[in-house]
Formats: sequence, structure tokens, C-alpha cells
Amino acid sequence: MLMTPRMATAREWSTAFCRDSRTSQWNRRQAKDMVGQNGGLSGTTSVTVTLSDVNDNPPRFPRRSYQYNVPESLPVASVVARIKAADADIGANAEMEYKIVDGDGLGVFKISVDKDTQEGIITIQKDLDFEAKTSYTLRIEAANKDADPRFLSLGPFSDTTTVKIIVEDVDEPPVFSSPLYPMEVSEATQVGNIIGTVAAHDPDASNSPVRYSIDRNTDLERYFNIDANSGVITTAKSLDRETNAVHNITVLAMESQNPSQVGRGYVAITILDINDNAPEFAMDYETTVCENAQPGQVIQKISAVDKDEPSNGHQFYFSLTTDATNNHNFSLKDNKDNTASILTRRNGFRRQEQSVYYLPIFIVDSGSPSLSSTNTLTIRVCDCDADGVAQTCNAEAYVLPAGLSTGALIAILACVLTLLVLILLIVTMRRRKKEPLIFDEERDIRENIVRYDDEGGGEEDTEAFDMAALRNLNVIRDTKTRRDVTPEIQFLSRPTFKSIPDNVIFREFIWERLKEADVDPCAPPYDSLQTYAFEGNGSVAESLSSLDSISSNSDQNYDYLSDWGPRFKRLADMYGTGQESLYS
Repeated sequence: MLMTPRMATAREWSTAFCRDSRTSQWNRRQAKDMVGQNGGLSGTTSVTVTLSDVNDNPPRFPRRSYQYNVPESLPVASVVARIKAADADIGANAEMEYKIVDGDGLGVFKISVDKDTQEGIITIQKDLDFEAKTSYTLRIEAANKDADPRFLSLGPFSDTTTVKIIVEDVDEPPVFSSPLYPMEVSEATQVGNIIGTVAAHDPDASNSPVRYSIDRNTDLERYFNIDANSGVITTAKSLDRETNAVHNITVLAMESQNPSQVGRGYVAITILDINDNAPEFAMDYETTVCENAQPGQVIQKISAVDKDEPSNGHQFYFSLTTDATNNHNFSLKDNKDNTASILTRRNGFRRQEQSVYYLPIFIVDSGSPSLSSTNTLTIRVCDCDADGVAQTCNAEAYVLPAGLSTGALIAILACVLTLLVLILLIVTMRRRKKEPLIFDEERDIRENIVRYDDEGGGEEDTEAFDMAALRNLNVIRDTKTRRDVTPEIQFLSRPTFKSIPDNVIFREFIWERLKEADVDPCAPPYDSLQTYAFEGNGSVAESLSSLDSISSNSDQNYDYLSDWGPRFKRLADMYGTGQESLYS
């Protein structure tokens, strides 16, 4: 008879499984019928049981107290410490909240939770000051975020610990008594006057003395000075509100014992205005008046500006200067609203008579004391159309010929200027090409000798003299200066030769040349030999040498050379006729 095996009872199962602390794993077991006797049937199965966590464990701090040291220079929001309470639960059952429940640092520190690590993070809320307080005590509580009511009877699901924070002293820079020092000074103040005082102190227990200076990057022009010991600020240069109305400077305070510790204070110096600028035209006016203007016509409205800024606003007064009050061309009307109108006083203007008028205007401000200035308004006379719009203001238009435009006139002038420049260049080049009239010693010509190396030839072969000039009975000789000396006296005219016999012509020509050499004070005392290729019956002119002139029939007298001084004594001895000159 076959029998079906039965399942084990609960009690049997309870003795057949094993379980660890986190998960339950039912091992595989076997069941037999017939009480395990031979021939019975058996069956096996596996059962797995998973246990879920519940919040049945409270958080607990590992230690009852903690202590941390922090420097007083630690900035706000810095982390001071991290603490953590232990919880045997996992997941959401182990999430905690931290808070400061007691202590003297409630307003100085705060604690928050790190979502990832469930740590409590303590940070600074206010600056620490060792000189004010050296330590803080905090009582911190940790509690589960979500407690299970079923397990509240097991005890409180929170825990507390004590955190003590020790503040360490740090050498701090000097601190100013005020973050900003506003000051005021008049722009008329004298150099060296006191503007104000700044004060700083060493916050450390040593209370080191403080020295002051100005950061020159904020006072490049060096308008101010500061006393290094007292912090008194004075003016170093004259001030001008119109140049800079407010000076923002930085004052440095350094510890005497540790100059590396520098504190910074800020000073705003406002320059008070005084009336030190005269009024002037608000702009450069371009005023025109039509030739057909009528009396009383407004041709310009003017206004004024002043660099000063009086507390009650500007008030300007306009008038013509004393010299311009009685003019018959223009008048001025003060509109009492810081403007004035310029009006014509006569009927019609002519550019031919006067194209520009200058009108001096006197402007006074309302400052105390008041300042004034004279500004000149330039008024041009123009040709206007029917609507009074200026068309032409140039007086030169009346002198231009009809039909000739300004562009054509400019072109003509340019051409004339170009021609003048070319002529000047040509004259300059010709002057440079001319040979000098005075020969130097190397080029000095004492004789003019013509040599012939061939036979034949005749009178036309010589280049020493133009024979045609000798045979021209009506020749009129031009004045020629000697090229070997500098001419000082030139003869304006020469005698005219008339037709006479050939021998007489030659004789007269030679005598004329001789006379010219004798009376010429610039001629040197040496011979000028001329060779003529002419054959005749003999020379009636005898010797051509000027040295023989003393024995000739020449009526030339050279006695006057002795009156010319020692430099001409030698010549006087050679050419003079007196016995004193010959043997002196």
C-alpha cells in the first residue's frame, strides 16, 4: 500500500532552520513518511524568509563631550567641527536631525546635517573675537527624523553631547573706529589747514601703537597729507571744486610692532564751492545779419554758463560794454531769464563797407562777491534770400569779375604761382652755371700766346684777336672788363672810330688800349701781351709795354700813386715822373 508523505509540522520546521542577524535563509530539508523506516517515501523543498528593518534602535553619540580649537580670524560660514551619532538601523530609520539645545554660543554657531553621511556640521555665524570671548559651550541633540510609535516604550530615540569651542588669539590688523569718515572743506582753504581726523586701534591684547599713511593710489595728485601719529588730515595743495568735487581716499593704519598688519579706513572729502569763476558764453555763436535787416530785428539770442554752482542757482546780467553802448549798429536787451537778445539799430548793412562787426558784451553773475567777464560776439554781414536765410557772407564776392567763379580764380592763382616757381628755378640754375669773374692764382692769365705747329695760315688763324674788329672802320667797342681782376670802375662809354687810313687806325687802336691800361686803377702792374698777325711797313706804335710808358709821349701822370699810401709806393717809384719818386 502506497502512502503519500506528509509535510513537517511548524515545530519540526522551527528546529530545522538557521538564521543570521540581518536576513533569514531557510535551508533545504527533507521529509519522510513511515517515520523514516525503510520503504517510506520522502520529499524536499526550500523556504527563504526576508526580514525588513524597523526603527527600533535610538541614535547614540560615541562620546559625551567634544572640544575643538579655532582661530579668531576664521571667516563667517567656515566649518568648525563635524560630529555624528551612531544608529544601528539602516536607510530612512537611521536619518537624524541635529540642533543646539543649550549653551552660550546659540547666536554664534549653527549646526546642520549632511544628507550623505548623517553628520552634524557646526559652522560660524558671527566673527570670533578672542579679546571679547575665549571659549563657547554648545549642547547638541541628535534624534531620529521619523520615530516608530511601536518602539517608543524602549526609551527616548535621541541623544545629547557637549561641544566646547576654544577661540585662539590671532594678531589682527588695526581697526578704524568708523568704516567711513565724511569730511568737508572749502576750495578756498589754505594749504596746510586741518580737514579732519581718523582713529584706529590694535584689537589685540598687546594694543600696539598705530601709524597712519595715505594710499597714494587714491590720491595721485597728493592733495592731502596725514600725520603719522595722530591721524590728522591736512591739505597739501590748493583745491578746485570744478576739477574734482569729491576726493575718496584710503587711509592705512599699521601696527608699529608688526607693519605687515595693515588696516584700511575710507575718507570721503567733499569740496565746498566758492564763486571763483566768471560767467562766459554758453557756446561759440555764429551770428549773421542780413544786408536788408530792419531796425529792431533780433539777430541772436545768447546765454551764459558758469563753472560754479551757487546754492540758489545762477543769475546772470547782460549789458554792452561802455565802448559799445553808443554804437549805431546793434543793441542788447537783457531778458531777465539768464538770456539776452541782440537787435539791430539801423536800416541795412553793406558788405562792401564792413563785412564783420565785433560786439563786446559784459556778463555779471550773482555770486558773492560777483564776478564778471567781457565776451566778444562776432557778427557777419550776409546776403539773404526772401525768407531771411543767409546765402553768401564773403565780401570777396563783390570784387570778382562777372561770370568768374571762385574755383576758376583759385585755378588761375595756382597757375601763376607755378610759373613764378619755374622762373625762379631757371634763374637760380643759370646763376650757378656762370663762371666766376675773378680767377684764382692757378688760372691767372699773364700772357696770351698763340703757337702754330703747322705751316701756312695767315691773319685768320690767330685766336688772340678778331682781325675783323681792327678792319671795321666804324667799330664801336663795348665796355669789357678784365677777367683777371675784379672790376670796380667801369667806363660808361667808349669813343667811336671813324674811317681813316689803315696805319692810323692801328696806331689809334693801340694808343687807346694803352691809355685805358694807364688810367685804369684796377689794372695790375704787368704787361698784357697781344700778338697780331699783320704785316706792314713797320709799327708806328713802337713798344706796347706799359713799362716803357714813362719815355713815351703819353701825357699820363702817375704821381698820384704816392698819395695812396705805402702799399702803392713801389708803383709810384716805377711810374712816377718826379725825381723824389725815382730816388726815394
